Amino acid sequence: MLKNYFKVAWRNIRNNKAFSAINIVGLALGMTCSLLILLWVYDERSMDGSHVHGDRLFQVYERQYVDGKVDAHYNTPTMLAAEMKRVIPEIEYASGGRAGETATFEAGNKIIKEEGAFADSDYFKMFSYPLLQGQPLTALNSLVSLAISDKMAKQFFGSAAAAIGKTIRFENRKDLSVTAVFADLPNSASRKFEYVVHWQTFLELNDDWVKDWANNGPQTYLVLKANADPIALRTKIKKFLDGYNKGQTASFRIELDMQPFGEVYLHSNFKDGQIEGGRIVYVRLFSLVAIFILLIACINFMNLTTGRSGKRAKEIGVRKVAGALRWGLMRQFLAEAIFTTSLSVIISLVLVVLVLPSFSQLTGKQLTMPFSNRSFWLSIVALTIVTGLLAGSYPALFLSSFKPIRVLKGALKSSQGNGLLRKGLVVFQFVLSIVLIIGTLIVSKQVDYVQQINLGYDRENLLNIPLDGDLAKKFELFRLQALNTPGITGVSSISEDPTDIDNSTGAVHWDGKAPNTSPQFTQVVIGYDFVKTMGLKMMQGRDFSRDFATDSAGYIVNEAALKIINYKDPIGKPLTLYGKKGRIVGVLKDFHFMSLHDPIRPLIVRMDPGNTYGSALVRIEAGKTSQALAGLEKIAKTLNPKFTFAYSFSEEEYQRLYKNEQIVSRLSNVFAVLAIFISCMGLLGLAMFTAEQRAKEMSIRKVLGASVSSLFTLLSREFIILVLVALVIATPIAWLSMDKWLQDYAYRIPIEWWIFGLAGAAAIFIALVTVSFQALKAALISPINSLRSE
Repeated sequence: MLKNYFKVAWRNIRNNKAFSAINIVGLALGMTCSLLILLWVYDERSMDGSHVHGDRLFQVYERQYVDGKVDAHYNTPTMLAAEMKRVIPEIEYASGGRAGETATFEAGNKIIKEEGAFADSDYFKMFSYPLLQGQPLTALNSLVSLAISDKMAKQFFGSAAAAIGKTIRFENRKDLSVTAVFADLPNSASRKFEYVVHWQTFLELNDDWVKDWANNGPQTYLVLKANADPIALRTKIKKFLDGYNKGQTASFRIELDMQPFGEVYLHSNFKDGQIEGGRIVYVRLFSLVAIFILLIACINFMNLTTGRSGKRAKEIGVRKVAGALRWGLMRQFLAEAIFTTSLSVIISLVLVVLVLPSFSQLTGKQLTMPFSNRSFWLSIVALTIVTGLLAGSYPALFLSSFKPIRVLKGALKSSQGNGLLRKGLVVFQFVLSIVLIIGTLIVSKQVDYVQQINLGYDRENLLNIPLDGDLAKKFELFRLQALNTPGITGVSSISEDPTDIDNSTGAVHWDGKAPNTSPQFTQVVIGYDFVKTMGLKMMQGRDFSRDFATDSAGYIVNEAALKIINYKDPIGKPLTLYGKKGRIVGVLKDFHFMSLHDPIRPLIVRMDPGNTYGSALVRIEAGKTSQALAGLEKIAKTLNPKFTFAYSFSEEEYQRLYKNEQIVSRLSNVFAVLAIFISCMGLLGLAMFTAEQRAKEMSIRKVLGASVSSLFTLLSREFIILVLVALVIATPIAWLSMDKWLQDYAYRIPIEWWIFGLAGAAAIFIALVTVSFQALKAALISPINSLRSE
């Protein structure tokens, strides 16, 4: 019986090549999109999910209440991990952490610069990063311990085994001993690092602020004991800082909370102090897009199959007269749908293999087809069956309902209900497509806004040069030589990337400060000529100057900080940071030094001409980039011969902050185009069917004097009305969903009416182009060809 079903299915495909091609290609494209998205979703959901202690591994975060407002972040006091482990019996392991730290290592005549982390001795007991050499218990048990990746071990010593026990110079400051070599991290690790240095080294490098419980910066990770209750512990640690941070009052207090580490990658945004959103928003969004596109393709199948029901009416009538039951006919049509879907799946798998490298590049991931994974093939089989049943369910119910007597008398007519359902499915298709178009326009507009917004400083032609090796000690000489280089107009220094300054503290005091309050301020260390080099604007006072010796104890604040400090005439007024007393010398106009997801925070800028970490800021004259880079490289090689000249542009660093949004924008563009294309394939099929069904009507109208333009309008009008109805339905859906998405931005575009008008005009134009060929063909056909049988 199954063999017969497939024979009939193959015969129908051969006899109706155009419609079959639309069905198969439409389903194949829909499945290709869905498979690509599902591979990306699977990769996102698998991040950080392979740790042995994953069910007991947590990350601590702070919830801050300041003057009735609530904020939250993952930055915690430096000493928190060790103290929580000492005090709380439910904690088995704890580690402070500081990832994303770029450092320079030297061994023999080799110097390597890598990105890595600082962590406590418990780190490799908590996280299941495979060790090729060394043991988790001893990997970081010494104050001079250093764990490096297999890649780094091979670069320095040729192999992991040869690296153990070797000495490596860290940041030209301290000798460390290699105690462990870990395997290169898999793609499923969200935090990438090539080295892990013992936490004590971080404390030594930052001894000016790490011992103050009011300061934040590192992250804190915990592994609970097997019998510990996470819910009870969340309540227990809530007020843990009350005994350590003495600056808490009714108007300012800090609570601790914790989140399963495996959830942090996808759920890392906060709203009103609670975890809400993050990358999970994009995972859910594109999961819906995958379903939508597959639905659009399935609707094409339903419409074209039911639309051509008259072609198979006599077959169904004869089968019923011969004794076929309705259930048997339904099985036949479902089997045909699954057969067609199977052909589409084969084409889809080929397409996925072909486009996967480009898709991986688009998403910034290393996606692969898991052909060796049995669950993958089970998923493909399930997708084939589910899609086939979904696409074939309504045609099976509809076709199997024909009455044999009416069919064989030639009295079969498509009922009004069936016509309305087909129109409803077309409307549903275009609702989904228009929602995707509107979403794509808004995402693209927000991304453009982010890229073009005035940050308060000039990020173009601004160069960051890491202060590696001798360059930090010889910075003043580097500055003087750089300023004498053609094409360079300004040189300064900064302790952090100017696009991502995120070192906060509550250790700030001033005259008139409310007692027992510790509002959080972001702070950064800079060199002379910072304001000029960055292109910032002073609202009051001045930049730090070599003409004033006391400026080494001075501070510059931004407008947001001044609002909290509340000095009416701030210049010359006292301010204390980290116990270091000084005076305010200037007030900066607010500028963006973090992502536009966040409002501008209070900022305190302090000056240290002897700063030995961070990067040099170099302002290059427009149009002279190549000349300036050549001069800078020559200076760097002379002053710092052991190190390769490295640099990055602030514009590039800024764009990296919005990598997710850029990926979403590109994916939205691709999938919106594919969704409208698949919808139009279905529209083309229906236009072909309508033109064929109304051929005699069109011929009679022509004989009676109807013009080609009137016939074209008659055939096209029905489809345009359907698209207009879809636009009316799609508009509020798109507005609500995109307004929610934009709420994640402190600085966002308004949703303007023209976006909906443009999306509607585009959908109508595309639909009109799609049906116009068939409409013109039907309008131009000779009446003799259609009426000769009469």
